[in-house]
Amino acid sequence: MSETTYAVWGWGGPGEAPGPAELEALAPTVQAVLGFAVQPPERPAPLRPLPAPRLRPPAALRPLASDTPLDRARHGLGRSYRDIVRGLRGHVQHPPDLVLRPRGEAEVAAALDWCGDGGVALVPFGGGTSVVGGVEPAVGDGFAGVVSLDLGVLSGVAEVDPVARAARVLAGTLGPVLEEQLAPHGLTLRFFPQSFERSTVGGWLATRAAGHFATGPTHVDDLVESIRMVTPAGTLASRRLPGSGAGPSPDRLALGSEGTLGVITEAWLRVLPRPQRRAAALLAFDSFTAGAAAVRALLQAGLRPATCRLLDPTEAALSGTLTGGEAALLLGVESAGAPVDGELRLALELAGQAGGRVREQGERAGASWRSSFRQAPHLRDRLVLLGVLVETFETAVTWERLEALVAGVLEAAGAALRRVCGAGQVACRLTHAYPDGAAPYFTVLAPARRGSELEQWAEVKAAASEAVLAAGGTITHHHAVGRDHRPWYDRQRPEPFALALRAAKAALDPAGILNPGVLLDP
Repeated sequence: MSETTYAVWGWGGPGEAPGPAELEALAPTVQAVLGFAVQPPERPAPLRPLPAPRLRPPAALRPLASDTPLDRARHGLGRSYRDIVRGLRGHVQHPPDLVLRPRGEAEVAAALDWCGDGGVALVPFGGGTSVVGGVEPAVGDGFAGVVSLDLGVLSGVAEVDPVARAARVLAGTLGPVLEEQLAPHGLTLRFFPQSFERSTVGGWLATRAAGHFATGPTHVDDLVESIRMVTPAGTLASRRLPGSGAGPSPDRLALGSEGTLGVITEAWLRVLPRPQRRAAALLAFDSFTAGAAAVRALLQAGLRPATCRLLDPTEAALSGTLTGGEAALLLGVESAGAPVDGELRLALELAGQAGGRVREQGERAGASWRSSFRQAPHLRDRLVLLGVLVETFETAVTWERLEALVAGVLEAAGAALRRVCGAGQVACRLTHAYPDGAAPYFTVLAPARRGSELEQWAEVKAAASEAVLAAGGTITHHHAVGRDHRPWYDRQRPEPFALALRAAKAALDPAGILNPGVLLDP
């Protein structure tokens, strides 16, 4: 495999591209687990020629600019199933004309000014891990060109306030870099999305991402003390405060804006002492419904376990967590100093009253699922190369509608898979839980028809999305809207809010250059 093409579409780093021998050895195991035939490993194609860049930056921005084919191609895709399929075929449909890497806010502002004056679209880019088309420069024909603004140089923990337990972090900071630089202070952000190794702080803020921890402060919204965002109309900088009732929150305007209102450059984030004590358990339930009742009981009793992941029997079997047709609940508690055994004991007591049976207890309980969770992005590359359609989608809904939503989505997605793929599986797990509801997360695995994968997935995705909205769920709990969710997001949001969002866009981005097509039409 060409390392060059893998850099465009693959999850791993240099030297981690899966080779033919590895894929051939993996194929029998995949086929046995999934229950359908896989295909011979696909050989990734060379990168197709890209159109010539239409832009030449001014002298002040030239040191920041790159127009090499590989750099442009890497910034033309995210990491969705659609992106992987197109990337391994060497087909980058919407490459940016230029990649700019600013070294500070002044250069961010200069890039915005140049693009605004010249009618050039600008797409902010962090780690490029969007799975909803959020960083693909598919901006239409109404612009003189398109720039991908890569924030990767703006990286690092710039300041730590040990008294307030907060850290000022630059937007291009990758998850591992953030934790490495907080560690000498004995602190952690306690925010670990599945994309942790590749995603950035600015990306988390712009997409209202959620971390691995299932309860308590898990959405990045809850961790924000203040945000700086450079817009074409000036710099929006909120005041550092523990809370404020002074009108609508400026931070809430930046959170989830997906690069459409400005470029987030840094934020003060609430950090915590690193946990020193942990306890965990794995429980089995006769059904997903019974397990969900247990999760609701835990949350409504005031417990906030760090890990509270409920896997349906399909997900439990696929991950090797439980293989007897039972649903699995992974519970974990942690603390920086206080004992944790009492909290876990109470959680197990409540879960037992709902029918849960302890299968494993100890700090490593549920290690099989945690390993599969961490390796999932790497495994997905390999499955796609073996001809497997593999993608995820997620939602959130209140407890009284959860059972009907899960059943409706499983039926709709399963029927679509049988129709367009002839076979396949849909698995479900609860990734996050609240006293008033939970976030179901679905994984689709099916035999793909090479050359027709995008059409196959589009039909399955549409069927699932319609079922989600019909059951009262949100089109996304933490993957953001991007371009892929726009049709359903437009139907979900209240029209008066859409009017207000358009007005904010017009005020902050009067030339309409920022990430056109995301959240709002150009």
